[in-house]
Amino acid sequence: MRKIFIFLAILLPFISCNKVKKTENNTQELLTQKENKKMGTLHLTTAEFKAKIFDFTANNEWKYEGDKPCLVDFYADWCGPCRMVAPILEDLAAEYGDKIYIYKVDTDAEQEVAAAFGIQSIPSLLFVPMNGEPQMMMGALPKADLKRAIEEVLFNNK
Repeated sequence: MRKIFIFLAILLPFISCNKVKKTENNTQELLTQKENKKMGTLHLTTAEFKAKIFDFTANNEWKYEGDKPCLVDFYADWCGPCRMVAPILEDLAAEYGDKIYIYKVDTDAEQEVAAAFGIQSIPSLLFVPMNGEPQMMMGALPKADLKRAIEEVLFNNK
């Protein structure tokens, strides 16, 4: 009986550690799968904006730096209409997945970007197709109007 107890005492920590490790691996896999399935909006700093969209300090002519079309939401946390548009943009980000980027730029925190694009009212939405000039729309647009603009401006589906 004593030998069985000693054997279990030695073996038990290995069994427990293995279970914990397996659970951690499974949890990590589930998180990765969730992240891949749900593409959300991405917040940008001024430096990230310059690297991913357009470096307005180095270039005079428009040159989009991205690898797929994007929509940029210029917003502020205190803005009621901005808060109304935010969940719609999250839905659209999930719906379009990896076909487009939906970025958010906090105009209070990133004043340099807001000034470079002449943002005077929020929300302001910048639609950036792969080719051609970007287009700005202002106001809290309903989901149907945003989808129509994405299809027409970003994908040229008129």
